[in-house]
Amino acid sequence: MKIHNNIESLKTSATLAINELSKELIEEGKEVFKFGLGQSPFPVPKVIVDELKKNSHQKDYLNVSGLLGLREEVARYHSNKNQYNYDSENVIIGPGSKELIFQIQMALDCDLLLPSPSWVSYEPQAQIINKKIHWINATAESNWHLNPEDLDKVCENLKSVNKLLILNSPNNPSGTIHGNLEDFARIARKHNIIIIADEIYAELDFTGEYKSLTHFYPENTIISSGLSKWCGAGGWRLGTLTFPKELSYIKDSIRTIASETFTSVSAPIQYAAIKAYSEDHSEFLEHSRLILKTIAEYIHKELSSVGIKCQKPQGGFYMICDFSNISNIASKINDDKILCQKILNEVGFAMLPGSDFGLKADKFLTRIAFVD
Repeated sequence: MKIHNNIESLKTSATLAINELSKELIEEGKEVFKFGLGQSPFPVPKVIVDELKKNSHQKDYLNVSGLLGLREEVARYHSNKNQYNYDSENVIIGPGSKELIFQIQMALDCDLLLPSPSWVSYEPQAQIINKKIHWINATAESNWHLNPEDLDKVCENLKSVNKLLILNSPNNPSGTIHGNLEDFARIARKHNIIIIADEIYAELDFTGEYKSLTHFYPENTIISSGLSKWCGAGGWRLGTLTFPKELSYIKDSIRTIASETFTSVSAPIQYAAIKAYSEDHSEFLEHSRLILKTIAEYIHKELSSVGIKCQKPQGGFYMICDFSNISNIASKINDDKILCQKILNEVGFAMLPGSDFGLKADKFLTRIAFVD
């Protein structure tokens, strides 16, 4: 039996692959510094863990959209944070935000617009369902922010095409936070772009004052979030989608797909997650942000001191490093994948090549996750 053409060329997600490889090398007795996988270093808050224990007996299938009490808390949370009136009927709970973003891509008949760089899984997800991808380059000079004018130019050439843009902030892989939100809203409204605001790191903006695109363009923006980053519960696999009423038709389609695929998220985890959204976690988050900011500044200072150019992160777990200044690197190494493999083999430092995030392989850019 032949593997489908859309799948045959794909490999295991780069972030998961580097984590598995690092573990294998450690088991072989090698010292590895794991800067590859972006996993929260913090424990899940105790009140949420206790709630999971209390609900370990929950065994029934839940509503496909998610537990009503949880959806109500998610809607309330985003109504406050995102300054828009969201309804529990327009919230979907899924097994991680990655799966939910894939289901949006599957549901919409559109082309995908991606800033370069973008998280490693957006592009392969589009490839799986044969969705056309348009990369829009960002640069270190712009702090890896997508330029709204560049978005406008691409959209001018795609006037007859339905368009979906995924905008992740704080950004993975750069750690920077998108500005120019009013300009983005103006361009998006002009071209009727549907946007997934991937806000999985929103609570980890180092200032604690994250501004969302929904403040300026709520009617066509879907919020993707979950528990994996701020809450430290990556292995619990709970993600959320929050839709404005104008996009409830997309929510209905996602619900249909979910009913034929994952059915519903684990019942005990959904009950426990109510505490993630209903309790005050401000002290936990303040400590998390302070620790992450301190680590980010230290790593940035140390790498900069040896000639590796880095953008200082503004939130999240990551930064992009530029090795092109290293003496004669281009004469010795062909691309960023070889660079990362060589550094892992010789130094035991695990990181990911920028080309996994849509950057050019010959620019010797890498992503490091400074949390493991």
